[in-house]
Amino acid sequence: MRTGEPLPSVGDVLAALDTGLWHWDTATGLVTVDAVAARLLGLPGEQATLTEAQVRARLNPVDWNEITGVVQLAVAEGTLAEVRIRIMDDQNRVVRVVRSRSKPSYDRSRKAYVLTGFLQEVTEPTPGTPAGRSAVTGDWRRSREAFLLDAGRALAEARSTQEVLRVAANLSMPGFSPDGLAVFGVEGDQLTIIGHHGHEPGADNPFYMPLDTDYPAAEVVRTGRAVYLSSPEQYKARYPLTWPLAQRFGRQSWAFLPLTASGRTMGAWLAAFAYPVAFTPDERSVLTTVARMLAQALSRAGTAESERALTDGLQRSMMPKLGPGIPGMSVAARYVPTGGGLQVGGDWYDIIPLPGGTSAKSGGGRFALVIGDVQGHDVRAAGLMGQLRIALRAYASEGHRPDAVLSRASRFLHGIGETDLSDLRFATCLYAEVDPATGVLEVARAGHPEPVIRMADATVLTRPTAGGLPLGIDPDADYPTTRIVLESGETMMLCTDGLIETGGHDLDSGWQRLRTILEEHKGTQEELADALVQAVHGPSSHHTTGPLADRREDDIAVLLLSREGEGCGCGAEDTERPPVRRTMLTVAQAEPERVAVARHQLRELLHDWSSPDQVDSAVLLLSEILTNVLVHTETDALLLAEVTEVTDGADGRRIRVEVTDAGDDLPHLRRPGELASSGRGLVLVQLLAHAWGVDPRGRGKSIWFELYEQKNGDGPG
Repeated sequence: MRTGEPLPSVGDVLAALDTGLWHWDTATGLVTVDAVAARLLGLPGEQATLTEAQVRARLNPVDWNEITGVVQLAVAEGTLAEVRIRIMDDQNRVVRVVRSRSKPSYDRSRKAYVLTGFLQEVTEPTPGTPAGRSAVTGDWRRSREAFLLDAGRALAEARSTQEVLRVAANLSMPGFSPDGLAVFGVEGDQLTIIGHHGHEPGADNPFYMPLDTDYPAAEVVRTGRAVYLSSPEQYKARYPLTWPLAQRFGRQSWAFLPLTASGRTMGAWLAAFAYPVAFTPDERSVLTTVARMLAQALSRAGTAESERALTDGLQRSMMPKLGPGIPGMSVAARYVPTGGGLQVGGDWYDIIPLPGGTSAKSGGGRFALVIGDVQGHDVRAAGLMGQLRIALRAYASEGHRPDAVLSRASRFLHGIGETDLSDLRFATCLYAEVDPATGVLEVARAGHPEPVIRMADATVLTRPTAGGLPLGIDPDADYPTTRIVLESGETMMLCTDGLIETGGHDLDSGWQRLRTILEEHKGTQEELADALVQAVHGPSSHHTTGPLADRREDDIAVLLLSREGEGCGCGAEDTERPPVRRTMLTVAQAEPERVAVARHQLRELLHDWSSPDQVDSAVLLLSEILTNVLVHTETDALLLAEVTEVTDGADGRRIRVEVTDAGDDLPHLRRPGELASSGRGLVLVQLLAHAWGVDPRGRGKSIWFELYEQKNGDGPG
């Protein structure tokens, strides 16, 4: 070119140098190449716009991963991104090696990388030579550092031995990647295989080899020093006896490195290569670092798995196994140890066959349901839970009543606390004696959440029960009992506070969450148990967190007792809901405060009644009748309230409330004056009820009234 002539265009110069241009925008996922770049990629020699998938299909997968790491480093450091890439054909063979050099930038608004660079074919040195290793990337040391950071993070996050092995199998080392990996362990004086990758099917068969065998992995375990074999000839000459074990895999180079943790060689790591590797100092440094990280990860995973196996076994040994079915009833239970980071806790449940009949496991007879929670969720709580569970079983098996069982258990736990004043604990507990033939439950409660009844029509009621202090606080505490009748098709739920309060809920908001699950569930009893746990401990619980700032999790135990009948989900498919909704309650002379409990029970029974005025009327009449029994007799009152469908051809429902007492005097209608302090109870009943009456019994009497649901609000009430 003579002086003064214009310079040739950049495109002409690059074409003359057989150098191609390309542009890549990760936001659009498109790569634009000129004719030379397209030819170097093994495509027709013309300008084209390709997708990332089309380009990736032409590159070696290892090199594609290297490009991503090099680009990120170059952007972070403000340098050029340079990498050598192997171009592959349809048969997965290398057709050429090209060098790419670009100046990447990062667009924060689009969160995308933009690169413009060139491609140029280079001569690939013989694999295994130092030149071949040093030319893999433009900045091999930076790629190595990025790889080690990624590998360390991935291995640190692995929680089990299998996860560690999966991470190790997917490591893509910069410039040289093994296609066969194996991790060896030691059992006594035997070498075993913990896991492998890239070997033929059947290689996972049991493998045991004496440590004194002339085998590279065995030598590494014996000496603690790595063994590098760059060629088959070197392997055969050094280990002739065990060379046939490696020969059948057709590999060209091998690296056996010790897995050392806490100064102890716990095994060996094999990295096998399909091509010759010289194992330069840089390569040995990378392999040694990976082996150390792998050893630490395997050590952590092994310790964690041993702890989990120990705690799981401990917890399983302390939890009862639900036996075969109980005639007329079924039981489902769940336990989830979520608190404290340990898989043990203080929550428990139990099913105890009681004396005086055939055991519940063999069919029939009375049994006891127990659920409780020892303060804390650590090993100490789990130990106390085991002791307390055994004590409760012993007291129940002696035939004591529920109140006596809890009194003795409280004295037992208080005695344990006196021997260890540095760590005093208490426990909540609910003990229910069950008669499967009648559905009668005698319940005693020690500071535990009250039972919940799901009726056959999916109405959910909280059953107020008498209770006392948590176990272990006062050795002389009393635990009164409450009688509950579980009707056909009904389910009783007992749970610990972890099921209620997990996720930042308090007692009110937690019960509302559980009530929704109980009312809307239509599956089996086992499915209901799973749904309750998932509602507070599954993914959906993250969207229904409670109002409290403290969202610590707690252990969860739940027991479901169902009496067979339509609507209980005990196994048979439900055809339709039964028309009866019923509740019973005893109000003793010494417990006038239970009148308020009865009013609350009736309101819950009528939670879906059409007329709020009628609900108020029913509650008022109930309060009058119960008060009359307490004031004018010396006996206790038994409340029975039923909601049934009207069967005389009319639409709607009917509520019948009946109060029975043992008094002999029958009530009579009176006409009280303006200043009279009594005598208005039956007047109100006559005015507000659709029907009412007084029925003498063999001993005592019953007063009853009925209200028919009025959808338009007309009629009495």
